[in-house]
Amino acid sequence: MTTNWTGRVVLVLASSTGGIGAHVSSLVEGLTAADVRVFVAGPGAADRQFRFTDRGATFTPVEIPPNLHPSDMRAVRSLRQLITWVQPDIVHAHGLRAGLASTLARPPCPLVVTWHNAPLRGGGLRGRVHTIVERIVGRAAKVTLCASSDLVARARAVGATDVRLAPVAAPALHRSRRPRATMRGHLGVNDAALIVLSVGRLHPQKGYSTLIEAAARWRDIRPVPRVFIAGEGPSYLDLAAQISQLRAPVTLLGHRTDVGDLLAAADLAVVTSIWEARQLFAQEAMISGVPLLATAVGGIPELVEDAAELIPPSDVDELDRAFRRLASDPALRSHLALMGTQKASTWPNEQSTIGGVLDLYAELAG
Repeated sequence: MTTNWTGRVVLVLASSTGGIGAHVSSLVEGLTAADVRVFVAGPGAADRQFRFTDRGATFTPVEIPPNLHPSDMRAVRSLRQLITWVQPDIVHAHGLRAGLASTLARPPCPLVVTWHNAPLRGGGLRGRVHTIVERIVGRAAKVTLCASSDLVARARAVGATDVRLAPVAAPALHRSRRPRATMRGHLGVNDAALIVLSVGRLHPQKGYSTLIEAAARWRDIRPVPRVFIAGEGPSYLDLAAQISQLRAPVTLLGHRTDVGDLLAAADLAVVTSIWEARQLFAQEAMISGVPLLATAVGGIPELVEDAAELIPPSDVDELDRAFRRLASDPALRSHLALMGTQKASTWPNEQSTIGGVLDLYAELAG
């Protein structure tokens, strides 16, 4: 850290069960340790999952749903009341939904918005509305931070003026002392079968239907590989039905807090997303020394370079071919694991991320 700035900041987030919530939680811990007064506004479920209050923040429940909703103006009024009470030096919103609510609350101090992802816009009215939201938020923010270079280009295209690349570091993984064999037994895998792990929100963006379709083909491999997906979300019932219909060797684990232990048991990490910025699970896998097979979308190629096996999105045949090559070649998996840990050592860590944020706050607060 290069500054001793100690002021008041309001961090705003919408509904989150993954990377955004983890990043805000990391910011809370780092900023409060630097004697910054931190106030967090977001859904009550986010505080229960990420424990902002336990990390030193003052939390105010403000229900900002993941999609545009008539209740948004209620959230805007709550934010405006919070900002009037706190009188912060900075308001820092995470994600476009939080950015829109913060923009409409009209904070009298500088507004920073971090773009963590680009939701699947599609065409038609929904796509046009999303572009309008991007334009409103981009032009309102004093500084726009982007987790990947493609988001930087997008923010500039819609009119954001001060746009900066700000890679989000993966929070440190916590592991218990359970041995690998114990974790494999806990997952019900007691033979030499490969364990394939993916972690993320159960949402169409993550492309899990492609993974399940490919996994159904792997029943001809002996022993049959076992695929585990940790996470929760709106696609659960659809994915469960697909697993049952295809008799795919896939288990939905639900929300897990022991990703470090799961990675210790895994032989291969897989990311099948249609789009990602600086994907959290990809970082966790490479930091943990687990070989990574991922889709070449968004910020993933920039993140991993040649330290992972990359394939096109939504391509079952390519996923199948890449998996079989890795499954049959332990030396290749070991090589990727080593390349991954070496690449991960070059990434910014949580301390440098906190330092960069503090420097920005000091710059904007004068």
